[in-house]
Amino acid sequence: MVNYISVENVAKAFGERVLFENISFGINEGQKIGFVAKNGTGKTSLLNIITKSEPSDNGQVVYRNGLKTAFLPQEPALDTHLTIEETIFTGDNESLRAIAEYESAMDNPEDTERMQKAFDTMERLQAWDFETQYKQILSKLKLDNLTVKVKSLSGGQRKRLALANVLLSKPQLIFLDEPTNHLDLEMIEWLEEFFAKENITLFMVTHDRYFLENVCNEIVELDHGKLYSYKGNYAYYLEKKEARQVAEATELGKTKQLFKKELEWMRRQPKARTTKSKSRIDDFFEIKKKAKQRRDEHQVTLEINMERLGSKIIELHKVSKKYGDLVIANQLEYVFKKGERIGIIGKNGTGKSSFLNLLTGQQLPDAGKVIVGETVKIGYYTQSGIQIKPGQKVIEVIKEFGEFIPLKKGRIISAGQLLERFLFDRKKQYDFVEKLSGGERKRLYLCTVLIQNPNFLILDEPTNDLDIVTLNVLESFLLDFPGCLLVVSHDRYFMDKIVDHLFVFEGQGVINDFPGNYSDYRAYEKSSTKKVEVSATIVEEPKKEKGHWKQNSTSALSFNEQKEFSKIERELKKLENKKADIESIFADKNLEGDELIEMSKKLEVIVNDIEEKEMRWMELAEKMG
Repeated sequence: MVNYISVENVAKAFGERVLFENISFGINEGQKIGFVAKNGTGKTSLLNIITKSEPSDNGQVVYRNGLKTAFLPQEPALDTHLTIEETIFTGDNESLRAIAEYESAMDNPEDTERMQKAFDTMERLQAWDFETQYKQILSKLKLDNLTVKVKSLSGGQRKRLALANVLLSKPQLIFLDEPTNHLDLEMIEWLEEFFAKENITLFMVTHDRYFLENVCNEIVELDHGKLYSYKGNYAYYLEKKEARQVAEATELGKTKQLFKKELEWMRRQPKARTTKSKSRIDDFFEIKKKAKQRRDEHQVTLEINMERLGSKIIELHKVSKKYGDLVIANQLEYVFKKGERIGIIGKNGTGKSSFLNLLTGQQLPDAGKVIVGETVKIGYYTQSGIQIKPGQKVIEVIKEFGEFIPLKKGRIISAGQLLERFLFDRKKQYDFVEKLSGGERKRLYLCTVLIQNPNFLILDEPTNDLDIVTLNVLESFLLDFPGCLLVVSHDRYFMDKIVDHLFVFEGQGVINDFPGNYSDYRAYEKSSTKKVEVSATIVEEPKKEKGHWKQNSTSALSFNEQKEFSKIERELKKLENKKADIESIFADKNLEGDELIEMSKKLEVIVNDIEEKEMRWMELAEKMG
């Protein structure tokens, strides 16, 4: 087994707060390691040390000579002046550079010497095959318009572009920090399959437990400053971790018994000490240290005494909403019932967050009514997060929203107890908020929503940036929650555990109500897709895909015809983009008179040009067989 990286006795502390010390492990070829830890315990620091993004206080990280690595951070740094295509072609991959040169040569066909040289390089590197994969990756990550500048992209699009760059650079080892954030469920499942079958070595931080289950062959956990390794997937890790904690609890019980015995001996001892008793006294203090240890994880079943929900909760009557051409809802009718637990899924851009804003009154419908019952108290967790005030402490933030949650039988859970439940110990509660990590801030924001004791809870991507330990706590809390629950999440494991049925956003106002959780939906979708594919193959011949530049596929074409074929593909792509731009002008502007006539003529010319080039493309494709 080839060793790629050796991590030797690394340590990190911030002032008196020691995150970890004397951490050692290796990363070997073929390993797909999932790295898990609670937020704020040094997970990001250790990842940054391994990737050499920040120094270690002690120890060293040794890379194998010539090792090619790539790192996808949570906030990628990209050149905002470049287009998507330019960003891709600046990547560290010889095949990509060959494709860029070939495309440039195709734009200047009169320079036959350059064209031949570019063609020969493509042949030598077998870059035709890579071109197919390159286009597939961009398509799967919804990066279709390559001419868009990076500065025009959303945060999610930039993360996807950075991910594409990492995958296309063909490294031996990839580091990933929350790779599934900003991906919709379809993209996540594609990426999962890609990593599972590709011969790539991975070291990743992710809270996506199905991803850990289906991709990783080893889980490494940082827990209380110590590193534990489990040679298996997520299910194996859970099983072995539980066995470890049971063993630790048994050992702790024995240590406490020994501590009591030694404490009695200490109290009986005279002031004069022998060498033998001195040794025993030293042992006593070591036993005392171990006996005082306690695990932060604890399970409590809450019986929340929330405000009573009346018969009328939230009703949608013929609700319609759209932004330009994007339809969010179209004549939508729905009446929420007591105790409903609904998950919302759908591709990015289908209007999931806008739908939540309609329910909460933050946006008004274009038509129809949203009626909210008088007894409804909404708690709304949005993606925007918490607004931090300088100098505020954690406990002060939550107490602005409430002092306690009432439980049944007259009991309460105080603000401090809620924070403890969500892994803020008593000391941490008096830390300044600006010292918290990103994940810890999300946890605190969640607590500010829950402390208000809502009876209709709306959560928009609550799992982003939360660690697995916190996710388990949140799931436990939500399973105890007696009110209505509506949640948007890309975390399939989380959805499976807490929701009863799904609103599936198909786009353009189509919303389907599916009676089951996410795994039920995927099983149903695959079975119905399979039937469609089977029937389709009976009546249709397989379609030829555009954009496959494989040499064996073009062997029936002459050299000049191959050049023409590739050039037509590129020109068609540019024409389609121009057509889309003009159509968007028609949609966004009220054109009149000469301007309307001029734009119509331009569109007609482009459409005719597309049809002409598509006919020639089909002729060449037919010749290829």
